[in-house]
Amino acid sequence: MKRVATYLLALTLSVLMLPNASWAALITDLVAERAEQEFGPALPPSGQFVVHLADGLPKDGQYIQEFWIDKDSGQFIANVVTNFGDVTRVWGLAVLSVPIPVVNRRVQPDEILLPRDIEMIDMAWARVHAFAITEYEELVGMQVRRMLSPGRPVHHQSVSPPVIVSRGDRVTIELQHGPLQLTAAGKAISDAHLGQEVRVVNLSSNKTITAIAKGDGLVEAQF
Repeated sequence: MKRVATYLLALTLSVLMLPNASWAALITDLVAERAEQEFGPALPPSGQFVVHLADGLPKDGQYIQEFWIDKDSGQFIANVVTNFGDVTRVWGLAVLSVPIPVVNRRVQPDEILLPRDIEMIDMAWARVHAFAITEYEELVGMQVRRMLSPGRPVHHQSVSPPVIVSRGDRVTIELQHGPLQLTAAGKAISDAHLGQEVRVVNLSSNKTITAIAKGDGLVEAQF
């Protein structure tokens, strides 16, 4: 009985001394984690790394001992501690991608972007210009200023809030001062979106004033 107990104890200890397979992780996950650390505050809030290992390399490891990455190309080299406690070198690409809104058809100037015109796709961060729109809410409902191509990042300069007062439009000019509210007929001589300044001619006095676009055909005079 003692011999059996001794044998079982020795077997248990030998198992405990083996590398713990439960600690193993996908090397692609380990690389993504280290790449995020390397980028630090420069990492976009919604950015994530898509990691591709070179062919023929191990898939699992315990942790990364040393790590190098070219932030521009995404090429990396890592020394990984394997499940057996030795160190192996792996390499590949860690591509930083972000979800961005793009149009799904060719959109002409002056069109208003509707939800059905927009879809979210993952795109390599290197392809996303610093002035590109990265939030869905910033694109839906906007008016197109330059033709948009499907599947490409949309720059802020290519869209604007919808024009609600156009040059040549007849408008109602409101003037409010305390309890006093006056209205007059006017004509816009510039375009404006909601809340933007617009120049209008007061048709009663034939004077040009600066007003704020408040709605379709409605502007508010400024003192």
